Amino acid sequence: MNSTISSVAFAADPERNERGASRQQDDSIGAILVSSGRLSTVDADKVMRFSLERKLRFGDAAIELGLLTPADIDLALSRQYEYAYLLPGQSAISDEVIAAYEPFTARVEALRALRHQLMWRWFDTGPERRALAITGAEAGDGRSFLAANLAVVFSQQHQRTLLIDADLRAPRQHALFALDSRTGLAAILAGRSGTEAIQRVPALSGLSVLTAGAAAPNPSELLGLPAFGRLLRDLAADYDVILIDTPAGDAYSDAQLVASRAGAAVIVAHQDASQLKKMRELVGLLTDARVHLVGTVLNEY
Repeated sequence: MNSTISSVAFAADPERNERGASRQQDDSIGAILVSSGRLSTVDADKVMRFSLERKLRFGDAAIELGLLTPADIDLALSRQYEYAYLLPGQSAISDEVIAAYEPFTARVEALRALRHQLMWRWFDTGPERRALAITGAEAGDGRSFLAANLAVVFSQQHQRTLLIDADLRAPRQHALFALDSRTGLAAILAGRSGTEAIQRVPALSGLSVLTAGAAAPNPSELLGLPAFGRLLRDLAADYDVILIDTPAGDAYSDAQLVASRAGAAVIVAHQDASQLKKMRELVGLLTDARVHLVGTVLNEY
């Protein structure tokens, strides 16, 4: 599987695709906009009268009157259909999590295309196939970026999604999602914590994150414990999709350990940067560990 982030065009307008939307739906969009403070009740009444006079949908009427922007309508539609995303400045989540902020852009559409491929190549091929490691041969290839954004697009599809930061050396997911990192995977594997360390991401329904937690002196030993495999099997009963961020494969054995516990992996390569030799070495290590290689992703971001 070769999926190039930012290569797929996305031209769909969510509201323009709602050709069969009823007036009742338009009314609910107005209510959402009023409750979110983007439209006053007086202006909502003005929009409703104008939409009836001109035979326009509520959103089109509001835009024509200059009271709302297309972004406002997209936000209301997303809430109406429980498609969670954020506006800039609305959350402490990093702007690197583009799927949370830019759901209608070409590069996020590419992420959705990748999600579909992963569903039919792995997650939909057996009830026991819930975990997938996101690996890469070198630092800076975009593993954490891809893992974070894939987790968001899976959750937006109403999949119960868990993102695990198994990079116990240079973890990033707690910073990307603005989460507490004092307790996480390292503490669970060491027997000092339980699954209560998993944190929900309040702004993104359906998404949970298990951070790496406090720094541990023995990452490889912790990840190699049978407890990691048991943890993944137990969590599979509660989640549809479990994505695992790993360290770079050229520096430590951690990526191989994590992928072997997950059973499957996707390899990330950075365009014009990743070395083919190192990628081949990582493929060899994962193959030796009997890891199912679902595919590769070429990251341009």
